[in-house]
Amino acid sequence: MTKQPSKKIDYWFWLGIAGIFILSLALRFWGLERFNTLVFDEVYYATFGNNYLTHKPFFDGHPPLGKLIIAVGIWLGSHLGFGQDIVNGLTGSVRSPWSYRWINALFGSFIPLIIAGIAYQLSSRRSFALLAGLFAAIDGIFIVESRYALINIYIVVFGLLGQWLFLLALAKQRQERRFYLVLASIAFGAAIATKWNGLWFLLGIYLLWIFAWGWKILIARHQVTDVNNHSSAIPATQSAVNTTNRRHNLHLWESDQNISPLQNLTQLNIFHIAFYLGILPVVIYSLIWIPHLLIDTRFNFIEVHKQILSFHEGLGGNTSKVHPYCAPWYTWPLMIRPMAYLYQTATSLTEPLPVTGPPLPTGTGEVVYDVHAMGNPFLWWFGLAALLFLALMLGWLVVNYLVQQKRFSSVAVLSVDTWIALYLVLNYAANLLPWVTVDRCVFIYHYMTAVVFAFLAIAWFVDQCLRSYYKPLRAVGVTITFIILAAFVFWLPIYLALPLSPEDYRLRMWFNSWI
Repeated sequence: MTKQPSKKIDYWFWLGIAGIFILSLALRFWGLERFNTLVFDEVYYATFGNNYLTHKPFFDGHPPLGKLIIAVGIWLGSHLGFGQDIVNGLTGSVRSPWSYRWINALFGSFIPLIIAGIAYQLSSRRSFALLAGLFAAIDGIFIVESRYALINIYIVVFGLLGQWLFLLALAKQRQERRFYLVLASIAFGAAIATKWNGLWFLLGIYLLWIFAWGWKILIARHQVTDVNNHSSAIPATQSAVNTTNRRHNLHLWESDQNISPLQNLTQLNIFHIAFYLGILPVVIYSLIWIPHLLIDTRFNFIEVHKQILSFHEGLGGNTSKVHPYCAPWYTWPLMIRPMAYLYQTATSLTEPLPVTGPPLPTGTGEVVYDVHAMGNPFLWWFGLAALLFLALMLGWLVVNYLVQQKRFSSVAVLSVDTWIALYLVLNYAANLLPWVTVDRCVFIYHYMTAVVFAFLAIAWFVDQCLRSYYKPLRAVGVTITFIILAAFVFWLPIYLALPLSPEDYRLRMWFNSWI
């Protein structure tokens, strides 16, 4: 009698995951060939991918993996029996837009599934996983970056894949753990081999590991006799509250029967970390360079890295004088300066889609086609608020520990939700704060590696609301979800470059800095 409901829940869970994946595929594959041109940095990356196929040496300011994957996509796409009706020679060879874009769309479609996998591995909660996957599927900048031959999507894919595999490794033992650690090492090496800021996904793991060992040492020094206290490490649930009263609260920090895989971090010693999260990623990173170095023999492995470093140092300051869309790191969380990847106008809907040339003079363009690299505003803003909430709760834990050491030193096992908070806050900080020291021109798409943890944060918060017995909190969860979905529908035309009137376009540009 107890097994049947579990099977039913599994059925609906996997149906939900399949639905999210289908939605993700549809948003990323629809109309890939609509603009028969090179959009934004496709002028570099689609061309560089084609250069690998024609064995033409070139220099790029990033490691080669993203372009190598695009090259594989071009080769496979050119041998398929469809998607070849529209072609151009802008990459240096006659290629179809489909051929240099489809593999990005495929990789990007898997990001929501990986995020859902991380959410489930962290919590064992299907609702949390489904919400996280859904929110990731409908974010604007991830839709846009997946639809064109750009490389930022690969940092996120491989970085998140590495983290998911690492979480799986923590849940395993012995041979299985080593197997997943090797896979995680490969994924982390691939993230770094796309862009160097893929390192920040590893940094997040390092910070969690350091915290876990620090907590273990701290607890060992302050053991007390109260071993019967099973409450959460977060002070909001430390008091003895009866079951009836707790049913009316938001269970943000409730002690959980499940054990977080992050609780096993201290089973990894310094040698495990050095080998699986140090040496192996470096080896993978180095091996990925081989195809590029065989084609471009001007620089050896050491020299090419000197050239890349020199390239980034010469990009100038982070101001609009360098590039109109330069955006300092502190503007990213509030989405102050998104980017227009393509903006074209036409006189009517019946006119062929414009692909080149400047917009028509003011007053003559009746239809606007705009590709905006812009997130779902409310998803980003709510996600930031959820992260700040988690950070404040962790800060409250620290304050109370310092004030009442005897009371909290007995909590040797942190709750699942405490570990989730630590995982999200530390990984978000690891992927955002290193940009503080960067003085070159940077753009909002550099925030993609951090904002995914904001998606997880708001999904966690909404899940907590929806699981609460307190009706107003359930209403909060439903309202937040509805607003995020409504925002997705409202801004969808500038993610997919659907035709808009000038008035409808301006209606979606809420701030002058968005244009």
